[in-house]
Amino acid sequence: MFVSKKRFILKTCGSTTLLNAIKPLLGLVMQMCGFDYIEDVFYSHKKFIRPEVQVGPHCSFDAEVDYLDTLFQNGASYALGRLNGECWYLYTIQCPPHCGVIEPDQTLELLMTGLDPNVMRLFMMQSALTAQQATEKSGISALIPEAVIDEFMFEPCGYSMNGILPDSRYFTIHITPEPNCSYVSFESNVPQTSLAKDTHHEMEPLNTFNGFERQDHQKHFLKGQRRSLS
Repeated sequence: MFVSKKRFILKTCGSTTLLNAIKPLLGLVMQMCGFDYIEDVFYSHKKFIRPEVQVGPHCSFDAEVDYLDTLFQNGASYALGRLNGECWYLYTIQCPPHCGVIEPDQTLELLMTGLDPNVMRLFMMQSALTAQQATEKSGISALIPEAVIDEFMFEPCGYSMNGILPDSRYFTIHITPEPNCSYVSFESNVPQTSLAKDTHHEMEPLNTFNGFERQDHQKHFLKGQRRSLS
């Protein structure tokens, strides 16, 4: 979770029930900060590889939208890409003119599969590396050297890191290193043009699904499809 002055970002993986955290979080925001107005909402994810193992309300995007509509008014849902292939789901709210978030912002996300086993081996406990050593040896620490990084290694394998910078900038990486289902997700709102290529180069994936969200007072969305960043 990333918490800034007027925004929180919650990113999860696996079969966690992220949407069930919204009500408690909104209650805490009201109780601790006195904020009683929601300027904007963004909920998005790639089409699940195995939706049958998800727990409600995450069993389908339709079910997620139905649940979100009970929490927010003027909800708008989108499916960007091929519905019978890879696509990106997005839920947001339609704000009245001159309302909502007005500060320009953008988010880049890369989802990588088919990764180099030699690189992925760094993120297994059998490598005998600490989380910090894996961050340094993999080159992750050099992506944004000025970031403050908090990393974690899972047992028996897996890796997660969060990096923060001034002005509510962040980047986060989650890694599943097993050869039969290797997967890396990268997300950042740091305005740095080379960041995507640098991350792609370090992980050496066979396939990449990349997305870009730009948010300003007019609210634009663009999500890319699978492509090479070389």
